[in-house]
Amino acid sequence: MMYWMLKNVLLGPLLRLLYRPKARGLENIPADGPVILAVNHQSFVDSLFAPLVMKRRVVFLGKADYFRSAKTAWFFRAAGVIPVRREGGSASEAAIQAGVRELNAGNVVGIYPEGTRSPDGRLYRGKTGVARMALLARCPIVPVAVFGSRDVQPIGKRMPKLSGRIEVQFGKPLSFERFYGQEADRFVLRSITDEVMYEIMMISGQEYVDEYAAKVKQRQSEAGERQPGVAGEEAPREDTVRQERAKA
Repeated sequence: MMYWMLKNVLLGPLLRLLYRPKARGLENIPADGPVILAVNHQSFVDSLFAPLVMKRRVVFLGKADYFRSAKTAWFFRAAGVIPVRREGGSASEAAIQAGVRELNAGNVVGIYPEGTRSPDGRLYRGKTGVARMALLARCPIVPVAVFGSRDVQPIGKRMPKLSGRIEVQFGKPLSFERFYGQEADRFVLRSITDEVMYEIMMISGQEYVDEYAAKVKQRQSEAGERQPGVAGEEAPREDTVRQERAKA
């Protein structure tokens, strides 16, 4: 109930007024049944806009840090976010199983295959959790690209700007039925994940980096490097992509 209140009464109308979100490819989302949305991750606000432009309810996997404060935990619970701990191992497995339960109930689950926000606007190597969920639930994956969110709230900014333009594009569903019934070894999982990331790259126009974003952030932190966007720098490619799409 609170999910629909947030979307249609409390928060959704304000987001539509401020950011005029536009959706493309909504016809690619199945009208019912389980489906995974594999979304590029540019900004904290990404989780708000894919659900906003869809008719179906979306449950997102989000980091458990958001639930540590009582001031914010209620919002993420109401928004249907499933907490994901980043320690790996049993914590990651619990998150995957929680997502699979939602899928087995016929719901839409959103996931960021990169595992964390891009440090510089590029698209990074995907983690294989998205592939595992798809095989366990035997459901399609829809690649999704969000445009403009990094401009609205760059990494390092606690509050979003009160203006901007957001676009969400949904690609064609990817089916991996050919792997059903097979052993989901690391080669199969990597093959599926790389195919998903390729489709996100083609939709988003982002430069692809075959490395985990978390490792890049760790190196930057250890080296004391300043992340692009923290002091107002623009993403190197997103504006260009958006301008070209506007001309199309």
